[in-house]
Amino acid sequence: MNTSDLAMLPCTISDVERDTGIAKETLRVWERRYEFPQPQRDPFGERLYPFDQVRQLRLVKRLIDLGFRPGKVLGQSAEELQQLAEHAASNTRGRGRATVSATDLAPYVALCRSHQTDALRRKLSQALLMMGLKAFVLEVMAPLTTLVGDAWACGDIAVHEEHLITEALQTVIRSAIFSLPQPEQPDGAPQPRVLLTTPPQEKHGFGLLMAEALMTADGAHCIALGTQTPLPDIVEAARNQQCDIVALSFSSTMNPRHVLDALKELRTRLPDEIVLWAGGANPALRRRAPGFVTVLALQEVAAALAGWRARGLACLTERPMAVWQANTGLDGSALVE
Repeated sequence: MNTSDLAMLPCTISDVERDTGIAKETLRVWERRYEFPQPQRDPFGERLYPFDQVRQLRLVKRLIDLGFRPGKVLGQSAEELQQLAEHAASNTRGRGRATVSATDLAPYVALCRSHQTDALRRKLSQALLMMGLKAFVLEVMAPLTTLVGDAWACGDIAVHEEHLITEALQTVIRSAIFSLPQPEQPDGAPQPRVLLTTPPQEKHGFGLLMAEALMTADGAHCIALGTQTPLPDIVEAARNQQCDIVALSFSSTMNPRHVLDALKELRTRLPDEIVLWAGGANPALRRRAPGFVTVLALQEVAAALAGWRARGLACLTERPMAVWQANTGLDGSALVE
């Protein structure tokens, strides 16, 4: 049996949950309510999902993340779902601010499909050198990631090809972050210390890496823990590292309820002075994000850091007056006499 045959084998319900991000209980509800998916059963009565149904479920999840209701998409055929996904992906790219079109990104995908790893890394590195780190992340890396994700969801590229381009991007960006000199802050502005990670249920860290690159390029001191950090350890690390901001990334595959639970628990455990930021494609951040967390798109990172610095400068300006008032017992009105 070759690798292609192995990839076509039926999947358990745990495999489907891991591969698509659709919770087991949701799969069972859809099975009863919409009669899809229709799993087979193994000799022990456990569900087994054919490969074609798993591929169809990827498209369903992608469309739901883009705002479609389950009842609208679950009755569609695989061909109809693919057309909807391609149309929705095209509209999403059209609304983005990236100046690089899908046509401009096609050479990267072509190198990935032809498995020219070294050539792909060289092309990415050249683009980064020409554009600079910030522009590269916003105008190449982010839209390329979306393009590749759409292609994978539609079945246009294989999983190993998606991993290939992801690894190439990670290598290029990590090298750029490591070599980036730490800029001096203008006008004595404070430099935020930012802890970046994901909670235990979130294994995807690509969005986190892009945020780290943008923050580092903008002068923040980033402490990256990688993915799947237990919540108590996030709190302990934030305290020990004397962080000002905890930044989390949530992909569309994570259960939205788990996203909200993680954010609530962290806000309860973290000191009030530590700000909580979140980003990513998870629908929980777009539809019902709690007020105690700042939800940011990549394009908003620079403005958010500038706002944090402005508030820090205001505190530094106000603090000497507060100390003087405490030491003298005056409210400052004597200064005008």
